[in-house]
Amino acid sequence: MEKQTLSLTHNYRASPSPEGKPPAIIMLHGFGSDENDLFSFASELPAEYSIISLKAPIPMQPYGNAWYNIYFDNSNGKFSDDEQAIASRELVSACIDEIVEVYDVDPKRVTLLGFSQGTILSFAVALSYPQKVKNVIGLSGYINKDILLEGYTDNDFSHLRVYSSHGSSDQVIPVQWARKTEPFLEALNIPCSYSEFPVGHGVAPQNFFEFREWLKNNG
Repeated sequence: MEKQTLSLTHNYRASPSPEGKPPAIIMLHGFGSDENDLFSFASELPAEYSIISLKAPIPMQPYGNAWYNIYFDNSNGKFSDDEQAIASRELVSACIDEIVEVYDVDPKRVTLLGFSQGTILSFAVALSYPQKVKNVIGLSGYINKDILLEGYTDNDFSHLRVYSSHGSSDQVIPVQWARKTEPFLEALNIPCSYSEFPVGHGVAPQNFFEFREWLKNNG
């Protein structure tokens, strides 16, 4: 299938599978990056997936994009623009619907793969709209409860699966925040595989191999 038009700029790799609707991986990059970042390892992911890497809507200077702004205050430290994050949550949710339609992927086999801010947003979308997401692969991020849809605890999470990982030396997002992910999800009866790696704010090779294997077992 040829690349189509979505609400968000994106990169696209078609599944070569000729039979039925393919599963999809939707990539959400981190703060200050773009749609080319995570897409750089698309060729290393299972071939049966259609892969769509989305570009965040807020342009930054001199380059890169963000799902929401992060502000720095001398008294309060850094904090997120949650209103922008919620707007991006809704935009990604709508984009999933578009992807299911225009790329004819299996709506029951959608995986969100995020890094950093993209992970925070992936969790927000999946917990707010679990009927649209089967798997979340959340790299170097955490769950921001303030950007989840009101009443999310009443959702049916019975089919949702999560892989979460973090660098134990992460200087951008403290590992202590990420360590709350697994117990938070388990309280909602969502299976979560959590790993830490001896790196900073990035993805170690063994981290990549582990989540790729997890995807093969949970696809």
